[in-house]
Amino acid sequence: MENYIEPIKYAIILFPFIAFLFTLPYILHQYHKYGSVYYLRVLIIYSFILYLISAYFLVILPLPSFEEVSQMTSPTTQLIPLSFVRDFIEHSSFQIQDISTYIKALMEPYCYVVIYNVLLTIPFGIYLGYYFKYSLKKCVFYTFCLSLFFELTQLSGLYGIYPRGYRLFDVDDLILNTLGGLIGYLCSIGIRKILPSREKIDQKAYELGKKVSWLKRTTFFFLDLFFFTIFASFIQGCFLAGNLSLYLTFLFYYVLYPYWRKGKTLAGSFLNVKIEVEPNHSILFALFLRQHLFYIGYFVLPIGILIFGGGITASLPLPRSIRTVASLLVILIVFGYLFSSFFRLIRKKKPYYECLSKTKLVSTIGTSDYNEKDI
Repeated sequence: MENYIEPIKYAIILFPFIAFLFTLPYILHQYHKYGSVYYLRVLIIYSFILYLISAYFLVILPLPSFEEVSQMTSPTTQLIPLSFVRDFIEHSSFQIQDISTYIKALMEPYCYVVIYNVLLTIPFGIYLGYYFKYSLKKCVFYTFCLSLFFELTQLSGLYGIYPRGYRLFDVDDLILNTLGGLIGYLCSIGIRKILPSREKIDQKAYELGKKVSWLKRTTFFFLDLFFFTIFASFIQGCFLAGNLSLYLTFLFYYVLYPYWRKGKTLAGSFLNVKIEVEPNHSILFALFLRQHLFYIGYFVLPIGILIFGGGITASLPLPRSIRTVASLLVILIVFGYLFSSFFRLIRKKKPYYECLSKTKLVSTIGTSDYNEKDI
């Protein structure tokens, strides 16, 4: 049992790092497809990732030393199907004519390996059947492919890292793993009656996608900033360099392009959001005012206060301790201002730059623009 618990511990330790690398692409995909990141879907997907990591570690761990592997002379393959049945009968206390040996044989260590190989892929079959909605044939096929990947990993000595396979490539493992996937699929039939269906999860995600959350705003800002940085770097490197060309690039990307695209920036087109201007207001001027108020309020003003306030406090003819307290006070004022703006978004109140520019960020999920783009 210790051999099974230890790999799961390593999987749990490694999971946050893999989840971190996966998170940004996952968020972008969810906003692009559904317009929201629904918590139940997140729970299912991330638990699926944790399961795959755990299953992989259970297959490859513990890792032996190179010297130990190089001295191995045992076979690397077992290609006779259903050998585990013969081995079970020969090496366990099982006696077909003695019913009292049945339970005892099942509790012996040899039987653990057989049960483990079945249990290993039951969750895989459940995920494929419940969330991914694969048919029985696809579920069996993909479970077989997963098992084959595990066995080839062992046969290749962890993809050539070791001089030979340090675990046995066993055709019975393919059979037992595939059986586990089949059992998992059958279990998923009952799970579908308990948990929300994939259709209900999608429907809930679309409903949430019609609102613009603070997380979607943050993703929208950083994705636009990423696109703008690439575009500005190209202009600066290939055509004109300097502050004027950078500002003109800013006007083109954040004002003229969304004006031409009816409120959508590049990030907005991908994330299914757009900037909407209140009726009877100039769209071009509203976009111009919105973007300038945003960057002045969240970049120019805070940085200016830090530089200006820091310069004043440093030049005051006061003791060093008082000047240090004054500098910290300036920093607290700036961060207090930024945090108050952030909490305003969390409370679902319009930020000041939208109030002044008569604009708002709206979702395009379910609109004709979104449907036409999806066709």
